[in-house]
Parts: sequence; structure tokens; C-alpha cells
Amino acid sequence: MDWLTETKIPLGRWMRIGVDWLTTNAAGFFDTVSLVLGTVIEGLIDAMQWMNPVVLVLLFAALAWLVHRSWRLVLLVVFSGFLIINLGYWKETTETLALVGMATVVCMVVGVPIGIAAAHRPWLYHAIRPVLDLMQTIPTFVYLIPTLILFGLGVVPGLISTVIFAIPAPIRLTHLGISAVPRPLKEAAEAFGATPWQLLFKVELPHAMPAITAGLTQCIMLALSMVVIAALVGADGLGKPVVRALNQVNIAKGFEAGLAIVLVAIVLDRVCKRSGGGSGHG
Repeated sequence: MDWLTETKIPLGRWMRIGVDWLTTNAAGFFDTVSLVLGTVIEGLIDAMQWMNPVVLVLLFAALAWLVHRSWRLVLLVVFSGFLIINLGYWKETTETLALVGMATVVCMVVGVPIGIAAAHRPWLYHAIRPVLDLMQTIPTFVYLIPTLILFGLGVVPGLISTVIFAIPAPIRLTHLGISAVPRPLKEAAEAFGATPWQLLFKVELPHAMPAITAGLTQCIMLALSMVVIAALVGADGLGKPVVRALNQVNIAKGFEAGLAIVLVAIVLDRVCKRSGGGSGHG
């Protein structure tokens, strides 16, 4: 067995060489991406923090009512928002919402078209499936290192890492939804003269919408699960007090910050879930 260990494949060294080459030759590109993404996220945070917290909570509650017509959900949003304000974590909550929102938008804008293309071209899905498996299974700390080197300390490496971790969900579920469209339904649309674009927007996407919505919800939950990891590379949000509580072995602070994360997760999950049937009883 010695021959197997003596001839080690230098995978780690190749990775380091690749990252060093990108740092040297594409520094301008990564600086631009970091500046643009950082500016957008900071703008979202400033907009949410500019508003009165109570007003913003009530706006979120109104949005929940418009989407689901559920008083139970409205009460959940109001209770959760006021409790987070009372605990003193509203600033961190807005920072987390901005990070999760931005990551979710990027994942859906990129992931849904890739899922549609993969459903129409099976060879493409077979090609990207190992990459999606790798993105979901590789430990997050592993790709935090190159993103930290390429984008510097701050919210942007946290955002990029979150996108890498969460984007397989919308790709897979969009592919699943489009692939599950019944063949007779598509043949009927084609028989009536539907163009490929009409077939996509009037038949395939409406039929696949439950799966795409499930991909959205799962993407949000995966992005939210990364807030503590993102805090380790300088991203603000609810992950920072959790990390501080861990370093200080502060049970009270850790419980309160963890509870705020749980409340945000529950509210986002309930609000983003597809409405079951329009009942006003929640």
C-alpha cells in the first residue's frame, strides 16, 4: 500500500495554483463583482433600517395577508417581528433578510433557466448533475476559503457561498417540474400551433409552478441556514451574535439569537409556501 501514498495526486496544490492565477489575473473582475453585490446588499439593508421597525413589520404582515389571506399567518408575522424587536436583534434581522433575499434572487434568476434547459436537454442534466451533487455535499468551509481570497472579507463571500450552497435546489426542482409535464398535454398544445415559447410559458411553467415554488422555499431555507457560516467571513446578520455567543459560551445570547433565526425561518417558510386553496382560515 506504500506505493499508493507515495505518489500523492497534488489536487490541493492544483487548486491553490488556480486560485492564485485568478487572484493575479482577474482581480479587477472580482473587485467589480464585490463592489456591485456589496452596494446592492448595503442598499437593501439601509432601506429596511431607514423605516420604522414597527411599520416594516406591519408591511410584512400586510404582504402575508395579500398572499395567503390568513389571519393566523398575519398574527405569526406580527408576533415574530415584535419579539425580535423586543430582543434587540432587529438590525441583525434586516441584515440577514437582505443577504437571504439577494441570494434567493440570484439563485432563482440563474437556477430556473438552467433547470428549464436541463429538462429540455437530458444530456445537459446528466452533465451538471455531478456538479450539483458536489455543490450540495462539499463542506461549506472548503469553498469559504477561495471565496474569501477572491472577494475579500465581508458580506460578498458569504453571499457567493450561500448561492453555491442553495442554487442546486431551484435547478433540480425546476428540472423535475418541467420534466413531469404530461406528454399528451404538450402534444395538444403543439397540435393547436403553439410555438416553443408559448408551450413553455402557457403549458410547461404553469404546470411546473408547484415544483418551482417548492424550489424557491427550499432555496430560502438553505440560504438562511448559511447565515452563521457567512458570519465567519465577515457578513453581518444574525450569525454574528451566534458566533460571539459560541466564543463566549454565552447561553442567553446564543438562545436569543438562535430563536430570532428560527422565527425568521418559520415566517419565510409560511409566507413563501404556495397557497393551498384560498381559504381565509389559514
